[in-house]
Amino acid sequence: MRDAPRQKAADARREEWVATDEPPNKVHATLRARHRGRFALCVIVPAGANEAEVRAAYKMLGYRLAGTEAFMVHDLRRIPRVASPAKITRVLAPALADAVNQAAGWSQILPAHLQAAAPLRAYAARSGGKVVGWVRSGVCAHGTWCSSMFVQPAHRRQGIGSALLAKMLRDDRRHGTRQAVLLAGHAGAKLYAAMGYRRIGTLLLFNPPSPSG
Repeated sequence: MRDAPRQKAADARREEWVATDEPPNKVHATLRARHRGRFALCVIVPAGANEAEVRAAYKMLGYRLAGTEAFMVHDLRRIPRVASPAKITRVLAPALADAVNQAAGWSQILPAHLQAAAPLRAYAARSGGKVVGWVRSGVCAHGTWCSSMFVQPAHRRQGIGSALLAKMLRDDRRHGTRQAVLLAGHAGAKLYAAMGYRRIGTLLLFNPPSPSG
C-alpha cells in the first residue's frame, strides 16, 4: 500500500507491505527489489502457526518487531443487544460528520461517506449533546473492516463501545456482509471477543532493517 506519485518524493507517506503464508526470505527479497523508500512490514500469522519461529526468522533478517495485534473476525450470525447511556447513530448528516471529525482530530468522514450506500460507514455515540465515541466500517472485497474504534476516557466502561459495535455489525449484516474483520490490541481483544469476534491470527508489525544491514 503506497501513495500515488508525489511532486516531492519526501512528501510520500511510509509504505505498508502485508505478507502471509510466504517464507520470510522471499518476502525480504521482494521488499528489497520493490520498495520505494520508507516502509513497514505487516506479517499475518494464522492461528495455530508457530509465531515464535516467524519472529525469529525476521529478526535474523534484521527486522525489528514494533508491535503485535490480534486479527479477529465476526460471522455476523449472533450480535449481542447492548444498552448504552449514549445515543448511537450512523453518521449521515454533515453537521454530525463535522462534530465527529472535530472530536477525533481528523477529517476522514467525507461528504461522499454520507450516502446510504457509501462504501465507508461511520457511527457516533453522543451524550449530553457531545460526541463521546465513534467507529467506522469499510467495505472490502469479501466483507467489512472495522477501524477507528474509540470512546472518550471519561465515558468508558458504560457499554458505549459495545453499543457502537452492535450498531455497526447489524448494519454490516443488513447490507449483505458475511464477515467483519478487525485488528485489536490486547485490551481491545477482550471487548471484541465479548461481542462475538473470534481470533484467527496475529499481525506482527516490523520495522525494516537499517540501511547498513
